[in-house]
Amino acid sequence: MLTASFLSNEILWPHGFERGVLSLSAGLITQEVQQPSIDLAGYMILPGMVDVHGDAFERHIAPRRGLVNDRIDGILATEAEVAANGITTAVLPQFWSWEGGIRSPEFAESFFQAMRSVRGRVATSLIGQLRLEVHMVDDFERLPDLLSKWDVNYVVFNDHLPPDILLMNEQSPRIVRQALRAKRSPIKHYRLLSDLRHRRDGVPAAVDRLARKLRNQSVLIGTHDEADGTCWPQWSQRGAKISEFPITAEAAVAAKRDGALVVIGAPNVVRGGSHNGNLDARELVAAGLVDVIASDYHYPSLLQAIKSLNERNISDFSAAWSLVSSKPAALLGLSDRGQLSSGLRADIVVLHQETGRVAATIAGGCVSYLSGPIAERFMANGVSSASADC
Repeated sequence: MLTASFLSNEILWPHGFERGVLSLSAGLITQEVQQPSIDLAGYMILPGMVDVHGDAFERHIAPRRGLVNDRIDGILATEAEVAANGITTAVLPQFWSWEGGIRSPEFAESFFQAMRSVRGRVATSLIGQLRLEVHMVDDFERLPDLLSKWDVNYVVFNDHLPPDILLMNEQSPRIVRQALRAKRSPIKHYRLLSDLRHRRDGVPAAVDRLARKLRNQSVLIGTHDEADGTCWPQWSQRGAKISEFPITAEAAVAAKRDGALVVIGAPNVVRGGSHNGNLDARELVAAGLVDVIASDYHYPSLLQAIKSLNERNISDFSAAWSLVSSKPAALLGLSDRGQLSSGLRADIVVLHQETGRVAATIAGGCVSYLSGPIAERFMANGVSSASADC
């Protein structure tokens, strides 16, 4: 772990930007000045980003259909990518779904086991999230024990079952595409979806029972892609605290009204709308309806979204940065990170002042990414990240 002090004209403290010295020791931020002292003039020092939902890792664990990489290698590659984008805590959401393939229960089990095995081998704090399809009711009984086994304390409920499934057949293009991904015949896939649709009436009660068990295990509960606000009173009663990527402003308003935190996708902020043509997330930010921005499917978009909000005068830089640092840390219940304060984890991202690019990332006092001229400043001062603790 690094023991050092950084000097900069632009350090984002909890009260705002100010010139100063940021010191690290034993993986924590400390008030005591440390040696060596490194001049980071020309760079901004910020709290490391906390990404509460980023599924771009899928390209590392299954880069092409039929080519599934080693799970551990894929997770290690993911850690390198998130670090290069200034992320010091990353939530990796894994499906448990009828959709099959990399979204199957079998894949989820191997993925979460691999995540457990890499702990202690990476600097970035990696957290698992189970994205549970509500129609997988036959698995609800065993899931609480599996979550405990995997050390997963975050579950988000999804409903991707086509609402018009009974109007389709095994030759429908959507069925054929899904069957191919799931490695099933179109006939078997269609029969599975039809069966799930016919059993739909039993889903709410099953979800109620599972939610009670999850609350008793202190599992964080959320929902995903809510189309309107009509379901939020029920989700609130189940203990849901998070609304991921609401599709409409009405859904976001309903979630906020029931005390939930609203998470939007960074690519939506950058694009000015989702790739599916849903609402413009920038409008939600301007209306004060957004609590957290997540990378969604593209890690670089997290930093790009902050720049976009600032350049468009929707939010000043400090307030926008809280949407990817202190607020997502609070959402996850991680009181030990998210801002630059003495005694907290040394989670830091260093940006080049002119280009805004990530120059260095430090997670828990360990260098997880270092690039360009800033590396020369580190080496010139005899700083090495090599340590038994990193």
